[in-house]
Amino acid sequence: MTEPFKNLLNKDVIQDMATHFHKQWPKFDRKGFVSAATKNLNSLELKARTEQITETMVEYLPTDFKKASKIILTSLGSPSDDTISTDTKDATGITGWAVMSLTHYVGLHGHDHFDLSMTLFKEITKRMSSEFGIRFFILKFPKKTLSVLKTWTTDDNRHVRRLVSEGIRPRLPWAMSLPIFIKDPAPVIKLLERLKDDKEEYVRRSVANNLNDIAKDHPDLVAEIAARWIQGASQERKKLIRHACRTLIKSGHKKTLRVLGFKPPKIKPTSIDILTPKVVFGDALQFTLSISSDLNKDQALMIDYIIHHQKASGKTSPKVFKWRTTTLPAKKTLTSTKNHAIKKITTRVYYPGLHTVEIMVNGISVAKADFQLIMP
Repeated sequence: MTEPFKNLLNKDVIQDMATHFHKQWPKFDRKGFVSAATKNLNSLELKARTEQITETMVEYLPTDFKKASKIILTSLGSPSDDTISTDTKDATGITGWAVMSLTHYVGLHGHDHFDLSMTLFKEITKRMSSEFGIRFFILKFPKKTLSVLKTWTTDDNRHVRRLVSEGIRPRLPWAMSLPIFIKDPAPVIKLLERLKDDKEEYVRRSVANNLNDIAKDHPDLVAEIAARWIQGASQERKKLIRHACRTLIKSGHKKTLRVLGFKPPKIKPTSIDILTPKVVFGDALQFTLSISSDLNKDQALMIDYIIHHQKASGKTSPKVFKWRTTTLPAKKTLTSTKNHAIKKITTRVYYPGLHTVEIMVNGISVAKADFQLIMP
């Protein structure tokens, strides 16, 4: 069984933090810190553990932010040579998931010391990431923080460059959203322009995730960016664009699909052959699709299918599934069979009754068919 994320911040990690703080400041009360930071730890989720450790840092580190900052900086472990570090302990100092509380501490308490806080964020992110803490500064000092982030887009350290993109993501998972960028992503896009051809895929993937965030609120804008960026693009940038547009692709956003070369298909009337008209829960739905070209040249096709699941209310709820991307030769027929398992999952409750399969080709619905789901 996979270990819960929250356990990355455990008593051993907290004791390790206390040891490193004490090395840099002998007055530090290790025993008191560990006792307070681990109170009811097993009942706390990851975010709550982070906040509790941060609150304990406030209590046990010097009240003077400059003094506390010096202790934090000198307590840091070796910079990570990998992507985000999964280590929880390091003999050289604090690193990995333990730094989440450090960046949270700076985000909450460093506002009167802007330059020092930026230094802390920059150094902390080399050990894991400062993407959560720096968002406090983006909200409070947007222009000033964006100015610093602009200089970081050319930093030698890839973790620092990635922080630029991750820190300004409008809807970063697990983090507070950035309403100013949800409303107007223009400042974000200016920085992403500087990172789109970064030499590290680690950074480029963050750029793609940021654009995917923006696409949820400004789909046409991201389609326009994709159209501009794809001109003369390298294979690396094309990969970035596809990943950035994944939500738009899945939703069948026509403008985006055209940018990626998936135009409205020229095909003959299409039907689905349901091979299992009655599906017992736990088994698989099977269906066959035949698509015949009505064009004298090859066509790029992106084929998805939607299952309209029956709900308790009698209405249906659609769920899009990716199927395949292929080329349909001129005047030829393409036949594909799909097995779709219908089994217990944590994200959906199934109900018996009539369900519908709908085929989408390049974002356009081309066929539908029904099947019955039987619950044992």
